[in-house]
Amino acid sequence: MLSVAGTLAAPFPWFGGKALACETVWSAFGTVDNYVEPFAGSAAMLLGAPDGKRVETINDADGFVANFWRAVAADPEAVAHHADWPVNENDLFARHSWLVRQRENLTERLHADPDWYDAKVAGWWCWGACNWIGTGWCSGTGPWIHDGTGLVDARQLPHLGNAGRGINRQLPHLGDAGRGINRKLPHLGDAGQGDEHPRSAYIREWFALLQARLRDVRVTCGDWSRVVKDSVTTRHGLTAAFLDPPYTKGAMDYSAGGVGGALADEVREWCVANGDNKALRIVLCGHAGEHDALLAHGWHTREWTARKGYAMTDEAVANSASETIWCSPNCIRPQTVQDDLFAEAA
Repeated sequence: MLSVAGTLAAPFPWFGGKALACETVWSAFGTVDNYVEPFAGSAAMLLGAPDGKRVETINDADGFVANFWRAVAADPEAVAHHADWPVNENDLFARHSWLVRQRENLTERLHADPDWYDAKVAGWWCWGACNWIGTGWCSGTGPWIHDGTGLVDARQLPHLGNAGRGINRQLPHLGDAGRGINRKLPHLGDAGQGDEHPRSAYIREWFALLQARLRDVRVTCGDWSRVVKDSVTTRHGLTAAFLDPPYTKGAMDYSAGGVGGALADEVREWCVANGDNKALRIVLCGHAGEHDALLAHGWHTREWTARKGYAMTDEAVANSASETIWCSPNCIRPQTVQDDLFAEAA
Protein backbone atom coordinates (compact mmCIF):
# COMPACT_ATOMS: atom_id res chain seq x y z
CA MET A 1 0.00 0.00 0.00
CA LEU A 2 1.54 3.28 -1.11
CA SER A 3 0.87 6.75 0.26
CA VAL A 4 0.98 9.93 -1.77
CA ALA A 5 4.67 10.14 -0.91
CA GLY A 6 5.24 6.72 -2.49
CA THR A 7 5.84 4.95 0.81
CA LEU A 8 4.11 2.26 2.82
CA ALA A 9 1.25 3.75 4.85
CA ALA A 10 -0.70 2.89 7.98
CA PRO A 11 -4.09 1.25 7.27
CA PHE A 12 -5.99 3.75 9.41
CA PRO A 13 -6.48 7.55 9.27
CA TRP A 14 -4.57 9.63 11.79
CA PHE A 15 -5.12 13.30 12.54
CA GLY A 16 -1.75 15.01 12.63
CA GLY A 17 -0.04 12.35 10.48
CA LYS A 18 3.24 13.44 8.93
CA ALA A 19 3.40 11.41 5.71
CA LEU A 20 3.69 14.55 3.58
CA ALA A 21 6.62 15.79 5.68
CA CYS A 22 8.78 12.67 5.27
CA GLU A 23 11.05 14.07 2.58
CA THR A 24 11.59 17.32 4.50
CA VAL A 25 12.32 15.57 7.81
CA TRP A 26 14.65 12.91 6.43
CA SER A 27 16.60 15.51 4.48
CA ALA A 28 17.30 17.10 7.88
CA PHE A 29 18.25 13.77 9.45
CA GLY A 30 20.41 12.42 6.65
CA THR A 31 22.11 9.06 7.23
CA VAL A 32 21.96 7.96 10.88
CA ASP A 33 22.73 4.85 12.92
CA ASN A 34 19.62 4.99 15.05
CA TYR A 35 16.05 6.31 14.79
CA VAL A 36 13.61 6.99 17.65
CA GLU A 37 9.95 8.03 17.33
CA PRO A 38 8.46 8.64 20.82
CA PHE A 39 4.98 9.65 19.55
CA ALA A 40 4.40 6.99 16.90
CA GLY A 41 0.71 7.32 16.01
CA SER A 42 0.51 6.16 12.39
CA ALA A 43 4.32 5.79 12.31
CA ALA A 44 4.37 7.76 9.06
CA MET A 45 7.95 8.96 9.52
CA LEU A 46 9.21 5.43 10.13
CA LEU A 47 7.29 4.05 7.15
CA GLY A 48 8.53 6.91 4.97
CA ALA A 49 12.18 6.53 5.97
CA PRO A 50 14.74 5.98 3.21
CA ASP A 51 16.36 2.58 2.87
CA GLY A 52 19.27 2.06 5.20
CA LYS A 53 20.61 -0.03 8.04
CA ARG A 54 19.82 1.47 11.44
CA VAL A 55 18.34 0.60 14.84
CA GLU A 56 14.69 1.72 14.98
CA THR A 57 12.39 2.26 17.97
CA ILE A 58 8.82 3.57 18.01
CA ASN A 59 6.73 4.30 21.10
CA ASP A 60 3.24 5.47 21.90
CA ALA A 61 1.52 6.06 25.23
CA ASP A 62 -1.76 4.86 23.72
CA GLY A 63 -2.02 1.11 24.25
CA PHE A 64 -4.26 0.68 21.22
CA VAL A 65 -1.64 2.23 18.95
CA ALA A 66 1.28 0.28 20.41
CA ASN A 67 -0.72 -2.96 20.38
CA PHE A 68 -1.61 -2.50 16.70
CA TRP A 69 2.02 -2.15 15.62
CA ARG A 70 3.14 -5.05 17.81
CA ALA A 71 0.36 -7.30 16.56
CA VAL A 72 0.98 -6.51 12.88
CA ALA A 73 4.69 -7.19 13.34
CA ALA A 74 3.96 -10.55 14.99
CA ASP A 75 0.80 -11.89 13.28
CA PRO A 76 -0.46 -9.82 10.33
CA GLU A 77 -2.80 -12.60 9.16
CA ALA A 78 -4.74 -12.55 12.43
CA VAL A 79 -4.93 -8.74 12.55
CA ALA A 80 -6.10 -8.63 8.92
CA HIS A 81 -8.79 -11.21 9.71
CA HIS A 82 -10.26 -9.07 12.47
CA ALA A 83 -9.91 -5.83 10.50
CA ASP A 84 -11.72 -7.23 7.47
CA TRP A 85 -15.35 -6.27 8.13
CA PRO A 86 -17.96 -4.09 6.33
CA VAL A 87 -19.31 -0.79 7.69
CA ASN A 88 -22.00 -1.58 10.27
CA GLU A 89 -23.30 0.99 12.75
CA ASN A 90 -24.36 -1.55 15.37
CA ASP A 91 -21.00 -3.28 15.20
CA LEU A 92 -19.18 0.04 15.49
CA PHE A 93 -21.24 0.85 18.57
CA ALA A 94 -20.68 -2.55 20.21
CA ARG A 95 -17.00 -2.83 19.36
CA HIS A 96 -16.27 0.67 20.61
CA SER A 97 -17.84 -0.20 23.95
CA TRP A 98 -15.91 -3.47 24.17
CA LEU A 99 -12.59 -1.92 23.20
CA VAL A 100 -12.87 0.94 25.71
CA ARG A 101 -13.33 -1.65 28.44
CA GLN A 102 -10.10 -3.41 27.37
CA ARG A 103 -7.93 -0.29 27.63
CA GLU A 104 -6.64 -0.60 31.19
CA ASN A 105 -5.77 -4.30 31.02
CA LEU A 106 -4.34 -3.86 27.51
CA THR A 107 -1.88 -1.17 28.57
CA GLU A 108 -0.82 -3.11 31.67
CA ARG A 109 -0.02 -6.21 29.63
CA LEU A 110 1.89 -4.22 27.03
CA HIS A 111 3.99 -2.69 29.81
CA ALA A 112 4.63 -6.03 31.48
CA ASP A 113 5.61 -8.13 28.46
CA PRO A 114 7.44 -6.71 25.41
CA ASP A 115 6.31 -9.69 23.30
CA TRP A 116 2.60 -9.57 24.21
CA TYR A 117 -0.09 -8.36 21.81
CA ASP A 118 -3.78 -8.91 21.06
CA ALA A 119 -4.59 -9.39 17.36
CA LYS A 120 -8.36 -9.07 17.84
CA VAL A 121 -8.03 -5.75 19.67
CA ALA A 122 -5.63 -4.55 16.96
CA GLY A 123 -7.92 -5.53 14.09
CA TRP A 124 -11.11 -4.16 15.64
CA TRP A 125 -9.36 -0.93 16.65
CA CYS A 126 -8.06 -0.42 13.11
CA TRP A 127 -11.45 -1.22 11.54
CA GLY A 128 -13.23 1.21 13.87
CA ALA A 129 -10.70 4.00 13.32
CA CYS A 130 -11.49 3.78 9.60
CA ASN A 131 -15.23 4.17 10.20
CA TRP A 132 -15.26 6.74 13.00
CA ILE A 133 -15.92 10.41 12.33
CA GLY A 134 -13.52 12.90 13.90
CA THR A 135 -11.98 12.45 17.33
CA GLY A 136 -12.81 10.22 20.29
CA TRP A 137 -12.36 6.70 18.90
CA CYS A 138 -11.57 4.43 21.86
CA SER A 139 -10.63 7.41 24.01
CA GLY A 140 -13.53 6.89 26.41
CA THR A 141 -14.44 10.55 25.91
CA GLY A 142 -16.00 10.44 22.47
CA PRO A 143 -19.63 10.23 21.29
CA TRP A 144 -20.01 6.75 22.83
CA ILE A 145 -18.80 6.62 26.40
CA HIS A 146 -18.62 3.70 28.81
CA ASP A 147 -18.89 5.22 32.27
CA GLY A 148 -18.16 2.02 34.22
CA THR A 149 -21.80 1.19 34.89
CA GLY A 150 -23.07 1.19 31.34
CA LEU A 151 -22.71 2.78 27.95
CA VAL A 152 -23.94 6.33 27.47
CA ASP A 153 -25.69 6.33 24.12
CA ALA A 154 -24.86 9.55 22.30
CA ARG A 155 -24.29 7.85 18.98
CA GLN A 156 -23.45 9.41 15.67
CA LEU A 157 -23.43 7.78 12.27
CA PRO A 158 -20.29 5.95 11.18
CA HIS A 159 -18.28 7.61 8.43
CA LEU A 160 -20.42 7.02 5.33
CA GLY A 161 -18.73 9.37 2.87
CA ASN A 162 -17.28 7.22 0.07
CA ALA A 163 -18.50 4.19 2.04
CA GLY A 164 -16.14 4.82 4.93
CA ARG A 165 -12.44 5.56 5.21
CA GLY A 166 -9.26 3.56 5.36
CA ILE A 167 -9.78 -0.18 5.06
CA ASN A 168 -13.47 0.21 4.16
CA ARG A 169 -13.25 3.11 1.74
CA GLN A 170 -14.61 2.55 -1.77
CA LEU A 171 -12.55 4.75 -4.03
CA PRO A 172 -13.78 6.29 -7.27
CA HIS A 173 -10.17 6.50 -8.51
CA LEU A 174 -8.18 3.37 -7.71
CA GLY A 175 -5.04 4.84 -9.21
CA ASP A 176 -4.70 7.45 -6.45
CA ALA A 177 -2.15 6.17 -3.95
CA GLY A 178 -2.58 6.23 -0.20
CA ARG A 179 -6.36 6.53 0.10
CA GLY A 180 -7.38 3.35 1.86
CA ILE A 181 -6.98 -0.38 1.94
CA ASN A 182 -9.51 -0.93 -0.84
CA ARG A 183 -7.05 0.50 -3.34
CA LYS A 184 -5.67 -2.28 -5.52
CA LEU A 185 -2.05 -3.10 -4.73
CA PRO A 186 0.43 -2.70 -7.58
CA HIS A 187 1.61 -6.33 -7.26
CA LEU A 188 -1.00 -8.62 -5.81
CA GLY A 189 0.18 -11.69 -7.70
CA ASP A 190 -2.33 -14.54 -7.73
CA ALA A 191 -3.90 -13.46 -4.42
CA GLY A 192 -7.65 -13.11 -4.48
CA GLN A 193 -8.20 -15.26 -7.56
CA GLY A 194 -9.59 -18.24 -5.69
CA ASP A 195 -12.48 -18.31 -3.24
CA GLU A 196 -11.11 -15.41 -1.20
CA HIS A 197 -12.72 -12.00 -1.67
CA PRO A 198 -10.34 -9.57 -3.44
CA ARG A 199 -10.68 -7.08 -0.58
CA SER A 200 -9.60 -9.71 1.94
CA ALA A 201 -6.56 -10.56 -0.18
CA TYR A 202 -5.76 -6.87 -0.45
CA ILE A 203 -5.91 -6.35 3.32
CA ARG A 204 -3.74 -9.40 3.97
CA GLU A 205 -1.20 -8.21 1.41
CA TRP A 206 -1.04 -4.75 2.98
CA PHE A 207 -0.58 -6.12 6.50
CA ALA A 208 2.10 -8.54 5.28
CA LEU A 209 4.03 -5.61 3.80
CA LEU A 210 3.77 -3.81 7.14
CA GLN A 211 5.08 -6.89 8.93
CA ALA A 212 8.08 -7.02 6.63
CA ARG A 213 8.85 -3.37 7.29
CA LEU A 214 8.46 -3.77 11.07
CA ARG A 215 10.58 -6.93 11.19
CA ASP A 216 13.37 -5.40 13.30
CA VAL A 217 11.56 -2.35 14.71
CA ARG A 218 11.26 -2.19 18.50
CA VAL A 219 7.76 -1.15 19.65
CA THR A 220 7.29 0.20 23.17
CA CYS A 221 4.28 1.56 25.05
CA GLY A 222 4.66 4.26 27.66
CA ASP A 223 5.77 7.80 28.42
CA TRP A 224 7.76 9.45 25.63
CA SER A 225 10.69 10.27 27.90
CA ARG A 226 11.54 6.57 28.31
CA VAL A 227 12.81 6.31 24.73
CA VAL A 228 14.91 9.49 24.56
CA LYS A 229 17.40 8.38 27.20
CA ASP A 230 21.01 7.62 26.24
CA SER A 231 20.42 3.85 26.41
CA VAL A 232 17.89 4.09 23.57
CA THR A 233 19.47 6.95 21.60
CA THR A 234 23.17 7.86 21.47
CA ARG A 235 24.32 4.49 22.80
CA HIS A 236 23.54 3.20 19.31
CA GLY A 237 25.45 5.93 17.47
CA LEU A 238 24.27 9.02 15.61
CA THR A 239 20.57 9.22 16.43
CA ALA A 240 17.60 10.86 14.70
CA ALA A 241 14.80 11.70 17.16
CA PHE A 242 11.45 12.64 15.64
CA LEU A 243 9.22 14.39 18.18
CA ASP A 244 5.57 14.94 17.27
CA PRO A 245 3.69 15.66 20.51
CA PRO A 246 0.10 16.97 20.46
CA TYR A 247 0.12 20.61 19.45
CA THR A 248 -0.79 23.48 21.76
CA LYS A 249 -3.50 24.57 19.35
CA GLY A 250 -5.81 22.88 16.85
CA ALA A 251 -8.04 20.40 18.71
CA MET A 252 -8.67 18.35 15.56
CA ASP A 253 -5.00 17.76 14.81
CA TYR A 254 -4.86 14.46 16.67
CA SER A 255 -7.30 11.58 16.79
CA ALA A 256 -6.93 11.48 20.57
CA GLY A 257 -8.72 14.81 20.56
CA GLY A 258 -6.48 16.69 22.95
CA VAL A 259 -3.94 19.44 22.49
CA GLY A 260 -0.38 19.62 23.74
CA GLY A 261 -0.20 22.15 26.56
CA ALA A 262 2.19 21.03 29.27
CA LEU A 263 3.32 17.98 27.30
CA ALA A 264 4.47 20.06 24.33
CA ASP A 265 6.28 22.40 26.73
CA GLU A 266 7.99 19.43 28.38
CA VAL A 267 9.18 18.12 25.02
CA ARG A 268 10.50 21.55 24.03
CA GLU A 269 12.46 21.79 27.30
CA TRP A 270 14.09 18.44 26.52
CA CYS A 271 15.00 19.79 23.10
CA VAL A 272 16.69 22.85 24.64
CA ALA A 273 18.68 20.62 26.99
CA ASN A 274 19.79 18.15 24.30
CA GLY A 275 19.96 20.18 21.11
CA ASP A 276 23.74 20.74 21.31
CA ASN A 277 24.48 17.00 21.53
CA LYS A 278 26.43 16.23 18.35
CA ALA A 279 25.26 12.61 18.51
CA LEU A 280 21.63 13.75 18.17
CA ARG A 281 19.68 15.13 15.24
CA ILE A 282 16.30 16.23 16.59
CA VAL A 283 13.18 17.34 14.74
CA LEU A 284 10.23 18.80 16.68
CA CYS A 285 6.82 19.39 15.07
CA GLY A 286 4.29 22.13 15.76
CA HIS A 287 2.39 25.08 14.37
CA ALA A 288 4.17 28.26 13.30
CA GLY A 289 5.68 30.10 16.26
CA GLU A 290 4.90 27.36 18.77
CA HIS A 291 8.51 26.41 19.51
CA ASP A 292 10.37 29.51 18.30
CA ALA A 293 12.18 29.69 21.64
CA LEU A 294 14.48 27.04 20.14
CA LEU A 295 15.78 29.48 17.53
CA ALA A 296 17.86 31.23 20.18
CA HIS A 297 19.68 27.91 20.71
CA GLY A 298 20.83 27.48 17.12
CA TRP A 299 17.82 25.60 15.77
CA HIS A 300 16.31 26.35 12.35
CA THR A 301 12.82 25.86 10.92
CA ARG A 302 11.30 24.34 7.82
CA GLU A 303 7.69 24.54 6.68
CA TRP A 304 5.47 21.98 5.00
CA THR A 305 1.77 21.79 4.16
CA ALA A 306 -0.40 19.11 5.73
CA ARG A 307 -3.69 17.69 4.54
CA LYS A 308 -6.60 19.89 5.58
CA GLY A 309 -8.54 16.94 7.01
CA TYR A 310 -12.31 16.73 7.36
CA ALA A 311 -12.94 20.01 9.16
CA MET A 312 -12.76 22.48 6.26
CA THR A 313 -12.99 25.50 8.54
CA ASP A 314 -10.85 28.60 8.15
CA GLU A 315 -8.89 27.49 11.22
CA ALA A 316 -8.25 24.00 9.81
CA VAL A 317 -7.03 25.41 6.52
CA ALA A 318 -4.77 27.90 8.30
CA ASN A 319 -3.39 25.19 10.60
CA SER A 320 -2.53 22.92 7.67
CA ALA A 321 -0.55 25.74 6.08
CA SER A 322 1.27 26.70 9.28
CA GLU A 323 2.85 23.30 9.94
CA THR A 324 6.46 23.81 10.97
CA ILE A 325 9.37 21.61 11.99
CA TRP A 326 12.21 22.82 14.20
CA CYS A 327 15.57 21.20 13.47
CA SER A 328 18.38 20.98 16.02
CA PRO A 329 21.83 22.48 15.30
CA ASN A 330 23.29 19.11 14.25
CA CYS A 331 20.63 18.52 11.60
CA ILE A 332 21.55 18.96 7.96
CA ARG A 333 20.60 22.41 6.73
CA PRO A 334 19.01 22.81 3.27
CA GLN A 335 22.03 24.68 1.86
CA THR A 336 24.33 21.93 3.09
CA VAL A 337 22.30 19.42 1.10
CA GLN A 338 22.60 21.59 -2.01
CA ASP A 339 26.35 22.02 -1.53
CA ASP A 340 26.79 18.25 -1.26
CA LEU A 341 24.83 17.69 -4.45
CA PHE A 342 26.91 20.30 -6.32
CA ALA A 343 30.12 18.72 -5.02
CA GLU A 344 29.03 15.27 -6.24
CA ALA A 345 28.14 16.69 -9.66
CA ALA A 346 31.55 18.33 -9.94
